[in-house]
Order: sequence, then C-alpha cells, then structure tokens
Amino acid sequence: MHIRWIAACCLLGLGSLTAVAQMDATAKGPDAVTIATPAAAFDSQLREIESEMMNAVKAMPADKFDFAPSQAIFVPGQKTEFATVRTFAQQATHVAEANYFFYGIVSELKPDVDTKAILKLKKKDDVVTALAGSFAFAHKAIATLTPVNAFQVIKSPEPGFQTRATLASFGISHAYDHYGQMVEYLRMNGIVPPASAK
Repeated sequence: MHIRWIAACCLLGLGSLTAVAQMDATAKGPDAVTIATPAAAFDSQLREIESEMMNAVKAMPADKFDFAPSQAIFVPGQKTEFATVRTFAQQATHVAEANYFFYGIVSELKPDVDTKAILKLKKKDDVVTALAGSFAFAHKAIATLTPVNAFQVIKSPEPGFQTRATLASFGISHAYDHYGQMVEYLRMNGIVPPASAK
C-alpha cells in the first residue's frame, strides 16, 4: 500500500513537471501564426523575378540584344524552325509590355507610357529602362491587393477563372517563363547568368 502511494505521488509529480515544461515551451515557442497581406505576399515574389530578370538583361552586351537562336547553332541536318523566335531584346520588351497589361487589369491602374511603343525598342539602355518601369508599375498595382479584393472575380482575356490574385500570380509566372528563355540566350553567348554566378 505504501509503495502504491509513493508511485502515485511520483506519477502525479511527473505529470505536473511535464505540464509545466509544456507551458514553458509554449511561452518560448514560435510566435502566433503570421498572416501576410496579399500585397506583401505577391510583392515578395515579384521582387524575386524582377531582380533576376533585370540582372540578366543588364548582363547581355548591347551588341547581342538582337541575338536569337538560329539554325546555325544546331548540327547540320537537324530540322528546326526559328522564323518567329524573339530576339533577346524582344523577350525583355515582351515582358515589359505584358507587365503593364496584366497588372493594369489587376489594379485598374492606367499605364503612363505607350505600351505598344515598348515592343519596338531595340537599344539596351531603352530596353532596360522600359523593363524597370514596367516592374515599378507592377509593384504599384500589387499594392492595391487587399484581403477583400484579392479573390474578386475579374474579366480577363487570359483563359480560366480569373481573380485579381490569380492574374497577379500569372504575371509573375509569365515573367519567369521568359526569364528562363533569356538565360538560355545568355548561355548561348558564353555569358553566365548573374543568378547562377552567385
């Protein structure tokens, strides 16, 4: 009987110590769940692709901005078609024009530039300036996203069921798509993409 009483006291004491330890761990543990705003969440992703793409565009020498893959880089006899392939400059200007297009729909902000004229740019300095301006516009547009409007259904020429948030996400993935192509163009010209050189 005496041994049972001692064992019960030990178990009770152990249980109390465990409870105290758990409460202490909870008090010192991770903070409460953090909820990001839609604007902050999408903007962080936009900053990533902006940094990688701007560095890639600046890395390409000015005299290579008219570069596009051609039959010449493939082995003789290999069938390829390059009639509609964009030049390096056209990859960048396409993204710039698309940024104004997508993020204008997301935010209902009107671009303060002639977006169609962007597609005609060929000189490196002009292309870099236009692309940077389009990302600045995209940041302004993303700043308009709120928990209330982020998943508001909108009319968009893009396929599928679109909301402000899904179109913002599509704009980011679109830029990554073309960034991947631009990386290949850099490598075809013997240039290590800055993101790979880190």
